[in-house]
Amino acid sequence: MRSQSAVFVDAGYFIAAAATRRTGSSLRRLVSVNYESFVADLTRLVEERTGLPLLRVYWYDAGKNGLPDYEQEKVARLPKVKLRLGRIDVEGGQKGVDLRIGLDMVGHSRNRAVDVIYLLSGDDDLTEAVEEAQAQGVQVIILAVPTAQGGPHGVSRNLSMAADGIEILPSEIIDRSVAPVVSAPPTSASRVTPQVMRKQVTPADVRRSATAAKPAVPSTVVYSSGGEHASYVAPEYEGVTEELSRAITGVVGRTFDAWSSSATEIQRNDLLRGRPTIPSDLDRALLVDLADVMSDYNLSDEARVELRIQFWKKAEEALGA
Repeated sequence: MRSQSAVFVDAGYFIAAAATRRTGSSLRRLVSVNYESFVADLTRLVEERTGLPLLRVYWYDAGKNGLPDYEQEKVARLPKVKLRLGRIDVEGGQKGVDLRIGLDMVGHSRNRAVDVIYLLSGDDDLTEAVEEAQAQGVQVIILAVPTAQGGPHGVSRNLSMAADGIEILPSEIIDRSVAPVVSAPPTSASRVTPQVMRKQVTPADVRRSATAAKPAVPSTVVYSSGGEHASYVAPEYEGVTEELSRAITGVVGRTFDAWSSSATEIQRNDLLRGRPTIPSDLDRALLVDLADVMSDYNLSDEARVELRIQFWKKAEEALGA
């Protein structure tokens, strides 16, 4: 069998990292991706660097009920691209994506289908799959999205040590294929109406409900993402360091401003009406961006609490609630 290469693309990592580079926030909906251009550039890059023909590009993402949306169908129709989908759970999280990547990497290696794998991801959970593929005689190279400073964006320490190398995507490929979504700026009409305000669930409502169930436990409201019952109450904590506080302030400001720049009046109203729940994509972006800034992908409960509290302070101030 002739020597071949393959590319495994973690779409969640790629789009979030590219969005961070182009907009300052990892929110996926803030950018549009020219998939045809990106895959063509990626194919040329890998074939030039390996000197091997490309078997195909494997594209990993999550879909509601494991089914592709319109954008994912466009990816699936591209030549030499195989779409592999995990699921989106009820709280908006991805399930099964890392497992699919790992199984395919190990399967291709054991079947001698490829000699070189380029992995476009930074996820620590893929470390063991990389090592198993290497044990089968396959080279695994991490391909990272560049930060604004030119370094690799969000590649875990364990993954970087396990791989045969880390290479950075040329910035021109990202800038050519990923563009910020341009929207009209917010207007005064986007402020929440009194009728909407009367329907809101306030932090005080959540606090009263929680303390009624557990009156002996001092508590602080934690603003989390997910369904209507996703918010919870955590014990009081000592606070956060000055460094973390500054980082949270910066992340909240950048992420909210980026979200607000493309949000419709309905989305702004829905955000405040849904308090204290933060929409899952927005909550995930806040956590990812703070983890990137702090180079800490195991954020403490204190950091998560403070991040969500500061987000609501920013949102209520900006939206006039």
